[in-house]
Amino acid sequence: MDITVIKPEATNETTGIFFGQKEAPVVLKEFINLRCPYCRQWFNHSKEVLDKAVAEGKVVRLFKLTDRPKESLQRGNVMHRYVTTDDSEQAYADIQAIFESQDQWGDLSLEEVAQYAENTLGLTEHNHLDYAQEIVDETQAAVIKFVPTVILNEHIFDESISTEELTKLIEEASK
Repeated sequence: MDITVIKPEATNETTGIFFGQKEAPVVLKEFINLRCPYCRQWFNHSKEVLDKAVAEGKVVRLFKLTDRPKESLQRGNVMHRYVTTDDSEQAYADIQAIFESQDQWGDLSLEEVAQYAENTLGLTEHNHLDYAQEIVDETQAAVIKFVPTVILNEHIFDESISTEELTKLIEEASK
C-alpha cells in the first residue's frame, strides 16, 4: 500500500459508525469492507489492543464501511447494509459476526448474501445507503484506494501493523 498519496486531512470524523466514547482523545478511522479478508485480519489482529483502548476511554473507533466496485468486495457492500447504525455496541457485534462468518457467505450471490444476513445471522437491513456514497466520496478525496486503510492522526497503516506498534501509537496519541 502506497500511503504517500493518501490525504488524511480529506477524511472526516463524522461519517461512519462510532464505537467507544466520542470524547476519547484518539479517533481511529477504519476504512474497511466486510468481505475483505485483510480487513477481517485487521479486525481480529487488533481486537485485543483496541478493545482495551476503547474500554479505557483512550480511543473511539470510527468504522467507515467502504463500498467498493471490485466484484469480490461487492458482497461486503451488501453486508454493510445489515450493520446497525444507531447502536454502537450492536454495530460492533454485527461487524464481528459478519467477519466470523465471512467464509460461509463470501462466495454467495449478492441476493444470497442478503438472505444469509437476514436468515442465518438474524440481521435486519439498515440505512447504510444513506451515507455509503459519502464514504465513497471521502475515500476518493483522500485517495484511499485499498481496504483496510487505518488512520490515527498522521499515521496511516493497514493490517500488517504489529500490536506493539499499534499500542505505542495509541499511547503516544492519547497523552
